[in-house]
Amino acid sequence: MVSKRKINPTFLQSILPLIFLVVLLAINVSIFKRDSLSGSIQIVLFLSSAFATIISFTVGFSWNEIQEGIVKSIKSALPSILILFLVGSLAGSWMVSGVVPAMIYYGIKILNPEIFLLAACVICVIVSMATGSSWTTSATIGIALIGIGKALDISEGVIAGAILSGAYFGDKMSPLSDTTNLAPAVSGSDLFSHIRYLSLTAIPSIIICLLIFTFIGLNLNSGQVVDNSINISLIIEEKFFISPILFLVPLAVIFMIYKKIKAAPALFIGVILGSLFALIFQSELLVEISGNTYGDWRDLFVGSMISLYGSVNILTSDDMFTELLSSGGMSGMLDTIWLVISAMIFGGVMESSGFLKKISTVILSKVSSHASIVSSTAGTCIFFNLTASDQYLSIVIPGKMYSKIYKEKGLAPENLSRTLEDSGTVTSVLVPWNTCGAYHASVLNVPTITYLPFCFFSLISPIMTIIFAFLKIKIKKLTS
Repeated sequence: MVSKRKINPTFLQSILPLIFLVVLLAINVSIFKRDSLSGSIQIVLFLSSAFATIISFTVGFSWNEIQEGIVKSIKSALPSILILFLVGSLAGSWMVSGVVPAMIYYGIKILNPEIFLLAACVICVIVSMATGSSWTTSATIGIALIGIGKALDISEGVIAGAILSGAYFGDKMSPLSDTTNLAPAVSGSDLFSHIRYLSLTAIPSIIICLLIFTFIGLNLNSGQVVDNSINISLIIEEKFFISPILFLVPLAVIFMIYKKIKAAPALFIGVILGSLFALIFQSELLVEISGNTYGDWRDLFVGSMISLYGSVNILTSDDMFTELLSSGGMSGMLDTIWLVISAMIFGGVMESSGFLKKISTVILSKVSSHASIVSSTAGTCIFFNLTASDQYLSIVIPGKMYSKIYKEKGLAPENLSRTLEDSGTVTSVLVPWNTCGAYHASVLNVPTITYLPFCFFSLISPIMTIIFAFLKIKIKKLTS
């Protein structure tokens, strides 16, 4: 028989593990900085799970009950972990097949270089969507655009704002992005539904952003952009066969999304198509990746396998673009998967011991509408970006905290996953001591406080998602 004490932990008992987590994260990030994701954050989550377990023992729970909750929590994340593995392989196969380089190549070609800030933002949108990484975009094409902009005598804060606005929109909308996969994983949604629902707020936000940059740049002369774009195109042509036919691969995946085929099968087909196109159009590159060990068809096999599971660095004449044209494959997702599992362990302890339910009850007593729930979620995400100093934690912890609240209010998990991205992912870059803010400031050599007023997409997105909630626009309800 379950005791009254076991059923009703106090609010203080429930909140103590979260306080412990935030304090330990703050210490951890201040020491490890942007290397935190390599393992230290995961250990912090394990330690916080242990602390939460000790508290749960005082409430009256047994280890078997806690362990059952952990297993259940991890089990719920297994479909998303499968997706993350597939995304890693997809990124590798699309890079080696020339699909990603072709997106960058043609993206640069078709842009109007006369309006620099607008062009810079759109270029970063394309590159970030193609690579699934705002960090890579910033460290490669972002550095080049900063140099071009300074040569045109444009304020570095405005340039960085255009770069990061485009990079974070592209990151959010890319199925290759780890945060885009993480948000639906912790909220109970699926990848493609998340992206479709996210686009409803993200697209208006980026349109407003582009209009602002167009307005700012009306009096700027940016004819020099052409010469720099040519250099990028030549570097890509050095290593890849580039043709519009390569777009058949992403178009096939888009078609499957349209037909509402589940994410895992669609991504797997995308991986296979990418590998086939690599064999057909980039055979020399596959041989180069293999190290030309055998001198026959086996090199193609080795190169294909490495591109799917391992780290690939495609050497070019420019070190900056060598980094851009690199991929971590399936193994590159292991740190993120490790983080997901660690977070699910913490969430499992918090949920099985009744701590999340207690916190949810207190929050529910303060909110009465869909708008207030979304606003509370957005505020919590920003709070964790400020305190935990990591965008992953600003997604994972609020996602676990609020998932039941959204369900109890009859809201589909897509509402939660969208809010997590609109307020968690994008605001991380605005915090100087956050790993994202510190990274981009360091890479672009522009202080966070300098680009913050011009990072319009990150400023608009949380407001947009709250406006949608207050006006009851596209608030998806649970179907019975």
